[in-house]
Amino acid sequence: MIQKAIDILKKSRSLFVLTGAGISAESGIPTFRDADGLWKNYSATDLATPDAFRKDPALVWEWYHWRQDIIRCAQPNTAHQALVAMENRMESFLLLTQNVDNLHQRAGSRNILELHGSIFRARCLNCRATYAYGIEKMPDTVSPPTCPCGGILRPDVVWFGEMIPQDIWHAALAFCATADTVLICGTSGVVWPAAALPGYAQEHGSTIIEINLEPTPASNVVDVAIKGRAGKILPALVENL
Repeated sequence: MIQKAIDILKKSRSLFVLTGAGISAESGIPTFRDADGLWKNYSATDLATPDAFRKDPALVWEWYHWRQDIIRCAQPNTAHQALVAMENRMESFLLLTQNVDNLHQRAGSRNILELHGSIFRARCLNCRATYAYGIEKMPDTVSPPTCPCGGILRPDVVWFGEMIPQDIWHAALAFCATADTVLICGTSGVVWPAAALPGYAQEHGSTIIEINLEPTPASNVVDVAIKGRAGKILPALVENL
């Protein structure tokens, strides 16, 4: 299967990549669906919602500060680095990530869209202004951070029950529709609308490669399904291109 993927990538001029939490997990970042994703007996579905923020914004921010600290200590891994190498080899490349951790950018990826936002940005609920913090530490306060306009800031991420940014989604679809190859790495294939991308790519004639630790709903749609760690498989692909 790896050799088949190598052969496909060698012929590709345009590559669309979708990444999920599995890639970040290899850098030590817990995923929402793991037991390690619990915090103070709260699950992500308890806290990553508009209702949770309305009820207790300070609690939600405390959780995000905890997550930021974990991510701040993490480093891009060999999977992130291999995708940078792939981008440098392709005539046309776009990476769509479901991750909010900024690790792709820190690794050096340039043509990247964040489907679910960034944990290192905040957005004002009043004036809608956004503030980027890079990986610097945000002010740790008991109260939620506020905007100069007086509005409360919230993490600039997509919570459960919210719509994804439509401009980002349509830009991703436009590129995916013309890509020679679609590479899906470290995603469960159950979170919509990203879960629709394998079928969309198939309809538009792309060749699809999936890399994941376990089979996903997309595994029966893709042309090549490789079971294993992205941090091991992606570098092996790059070495043979």
